[in-house]
Amino acid sequence: MLHGGPGAHHDYLLPQYDRLATHRELFYYDQRGGGQSPVPRETPVGWREHVADLEAIRVDLGLDQLTICGYSWGGLLALLYTLEHPERVARLALVSPASPTSALRAEFERRFAERMRAPQLEVARAELRSCGLRERDPAAYQRHLFALSVAGYFRDFHDASRLTPFRVTARTQQAVWDSLGDYDLRPRLRALQSQGPSPQSLILHGTYDPIPIEGSRELAALLNADLVELPVGHCPHVEATEEFVRALDQFLP
Repeated sequence: MLHGGPGAHHDYLLPQYDRLATHRELFYYDQRGGGQSPVPRETPVGWREHVADLEAIRVDLGLDQLTICGYSWGGLLALLYTLEHPERVARLALVSPASPTSALRAEFERRFAERMRAPQLEVARAELRSCGLRERDPAAYQRHLFALSVAGYFRDFHDASRLTPFRVTARTQQAVWDSLGDYDLRPRLRALQSQGPSPQSLILHGTYDPIPIEGSRELAALLNADLVELPVGHCPHVEATEEFVRALDQFLP
């Protein structure tokens, strides 16, 4: 189970992702440079290191092949691992995957910034600042503040309060995107497809996700993957939990 970020940690996938553990064992880990896997500043945390970490985990678990479920940046990491180690991937589930090109990633950043300037969010921020909650209940104030900080990911920003709070280590996040540069995974994915059948794949993406769904539609064609589109934003495990569980439960072994 590959969390997003980069630089976040697995906690915010819970408790909803654990619904998938009814008939199988799930393996979570905090990727290097985030959560419970901090590293010294001089330790590299680029995409190649993340791929190498996942391969080392596969070896340590004694598995010949992996079934990978990647969320957001974790979906992009899953693709990068598949390109580097195609023979080690049995199945691939990508949930709201980060864009396969830097151009689409730039479009995501534009859309997200636009959403965060929405008038209803400006009103909600002003109400939170003036309601006195910070003094009365600092913990509750922090929960509301977090929800507003991620509201642009959701179709209905009120749903953000149901996402488990998390933190992103900014240095790790920046280092990963810097290591990818002006990236475009499509040529390598086409080349991989020409070498033989792709891993059995499923992509789940919300039609209101600020990450452009066009990227996932193109990925589905490149991977010959099933594509499930839900009328939600970036967090289907929160916004449409039952549909999310049903789609992945039917696909995962």
